[in-house]
Amino acid sequence: MIFWSKGARKSVACMKKNFENNKNHRAIYTLEVNLGRSKEDGLPKKATGATLICYSTGVDEQEAVREAVATLRHSNMAPLNVVGYGSIQERLSNGHEIDPEEKQLMERAVHENSVIVADVMPIFGNDTEADKVN
Repeated sequence: MIFWSKGARKSVACMKKNFENNKNHRAIYTLEVNLGRSKEDGLPKKATGATLICYSTGVDEQEAVREAVATLRHSNMAPLNVVGYGSIQERLSNGHEIDPEEKQLMERAVHENSVIVADVMPIFGNDTEADKVN
């Protein structure tokens, strides 16, 4: 049995209130994650890696990146590099168009406080931007 003093109850109430405030201030961030290969990563056998588009929540973009990387590592993937495109508010203010399906996935990530992988683009061989242009 645990006994609480008045001060402890007040501290717990403040902690709960701070958690609720932080929960309400969480934003959704769009991230591009480049993957290397690892065992059991689920990528096609001949792929040398992949690029993922993810929606991740956080009180700031750094937290969203940390959460996404931890989740991907837990899923046997090998994140190499992450590029952040900002929160939904930042993207809209920069003129990005967000289609209804994308917005629905973002809302799901916020509601579930999760990382959503929206798109997986495997990379084969020496796929580079220069190869695609020429």
